[in-house]
Amino acid sequence: MARHWLTVDSEKRPTLAVWRFAVLLIAVLLLQATAHAADPDAKRVMILNSFGKDFRPWGEYARTIRSELSRQSRWPLDFQEHSLVTARSSDENPETPFVDYLTALYAKHPPDLIICIGAPAANFVQRQRSRLFRSIPILMTAVEQRRIRFDSLTENDTVVAVKHDFAASFDTILRVLPNTKNIVVINGASPNEAFWLGEMQREAKPFEGRVRFRWFEDKPYEAILKEAASLPPDTAIFWHLMNVDFTGAVYEGDSGLKRLYAVANAPIFSYDDGFFGEEIVGGPMHSVLKGSQDAATAAVRILGGDRAGDIETPPSGYAEPKFDWRQLQRWGISERLLPPGSAVYFRDPSAWVQYRWQIVFVCAVFLLQAGLIGILLYERRRRKVAELEARRRFGELAHVNRYTMAGELTTSIAHELNQPLGSILVNSETAALMLDSPAFDVKELKEILSDIRRDDQRASEVIRRLRSLLKRAPFEAKVLDVNEIVVETIDFMTAPAQARGVSLERVLAPVPLPVKADNIQLQQVLINVLLNAMDAMAHTEKSKRRISVSTARNEDTAEIEIADTGPGIPAGKRNEIFEPFYTTRPNGMGMGLSIARTIIDAHNGQIFAENRTGAGGAVFRIVLPLARSAVSDLAAS
Repeated sequence: MARHWLTVDSEKRPTLAVWRFAVLLIAVLLLQATAHAADPDAKRVMILNSFGKDFRPWGEYARTIRSELSRQSRWPLDFQEHSLVTARSSDENPETPFVDYLTALYAKHPPDLIICIGAPAANFVQRQRSRLFRSIPILMTAVEQRRIRFDSLTENDTVVAVKHDFAASFDTILRVLPNTKNIVVINGASPNEAFWLGEMQREAKPFEGRVRFRWFEDKPYEAILKEAASLPPDTAIFWHLMNVDFTGAVYEGDSGLKRLYAVANAPIFSYDDGFFGEEIVGGPMHSVLKGSQDAATAAVRILGGDRAGDIETPPSGYAEPKFDWRQLQRWGISERLLPPGSAVYFRDPSAWVQYRWQIVFVCAVFLLQAGLIGILLYERRRRKVAELEARRRFGELAHVNRYTMAGELTTSIAHELNQPLGSILVNSETAALMLDSPAFDVKELKEILSDIRRDDQRASEVIRRLRSLLKRAPFEAKVLDVNEIVVETIDFMTAPAQARGVSLERVLAPVPLPVKADNIQLQQVLINVLLNAMDAMAHTEKSKRRISVSTARNEDTAEIEIADTGPGIPAGKRNEIFEPFYTTRPNGMGMGLSIARTIIDAHNGQIFAENRTGAGGAVFRIVLPLARSAVSDLAAS
């Protein structure tokens, strides 16, 4: 596995590789000289990686340190980065050419600071310190304190180290997965990884009674991946490193971890958050950001003139535990089992987090709508109560109006009752005389009894109509024939009309006019209009006092027309006659026509008043919608 920088053939002549190396070295020196000439004030920082700039976790540290150093530095920075490929094996022979290369590269313009990333890089500079930039400050970081030879540090060396605690990692696995029976440790075979294998085995001894460890120290990584795909239940995986496996195969970047994650049937834990972000469940880990910030702070002090040996930075331990929510969900790990103070990352944002303002807006709109609906319902209830109260009062007022009409009709009603009662009395006395005579005509007696029965029915009908008019009853809409209502009302008003010298005429439609209405209320409307017409003709010559009542059908409506021969409606008063308390009679209340219009409105109809053209007098028209079901039945028949 050793790599040699120079090779010589049997005749001791430089090979093609030597020439290529020389050309490369010259080119690098020219670039360095050009960069120095371009910005003489820039601070030159050489970064030495342990395996390569893409090996995790050191690659994460290198990137973060460059970022933090650039942020904290008050000078322009010129970074030069190199990788120590010799760390992949235990052969130290290739180090000498590499030292010569670095010495030649920085001979004219040495770096202001060397930053070593990881233990192999730190061990390399400590071994070669006497030959490699003896007076240049060196900062060793991203390295565990056990890998540093503190007795060999010079006044130009400082360390920003970490302190591993594998026991805490194993304890966390058993805490969040209490049923764990096996812990599989993934670790490579490079010298650095071999050192940590021994340290991990030592720290695992206190757990041997609780869990079985499997180390895989003598297997190629391909074989380890096959076993990871079929691990027994209650197994967890602890990922340490896999830079070089047992066969010497190198796994750069995150390829080793990604391949393990793709096949493993058990959750994976680690000790450094340089591996955190996709494959790792989590646990207590070193913070790349915290370690890089500490390293950058020390580097800025050195670049500012502080002696490296005077800067002491205590080793940093694990940060607060952190876990990947996605992996917790995948492996069914309850957050209740996480150590106190744990942070959970990559949690799927809830709907509240994603759409907080939209939800607030929708809720506000909903509450506003609910409030408006509540107000509307409250107002609707108030209106309904008010309508019921108004209807009750209107019913009472209509009832009073009917009593008033009955009072006005008292003389006529009494006259109409007296006629059949008087006839009954005369006929009964005549029958009694006939019965006292020795001989009487039976046929004539039967006629007298028939007259008595007819007059009795006539009197009963008068009383029935009066009771119907005065009856206090709730509004009850039924399908009625307008023609029948008109006939019954005219029959009722015949006697009052005769008493006032008014002739009543009727012209009915040849077909039924079914409407949905309350019989008593419609009769009240007709009686009100008829009484007003009779009153209007009080000063008209008796021979001209006529009232014509006609019915007709107009498409979907039934019409009632009441025309008189009186003086008509006063000019400009057509819109006022239906208003409450408007009357032209000395003793009138002014409520009759107002009540009539209210009743017609309740029946979804209309009532109009106008003067007759030419003949004189007033015309009242009442329009009511036909009952649809009854109209359909009539059409079908």
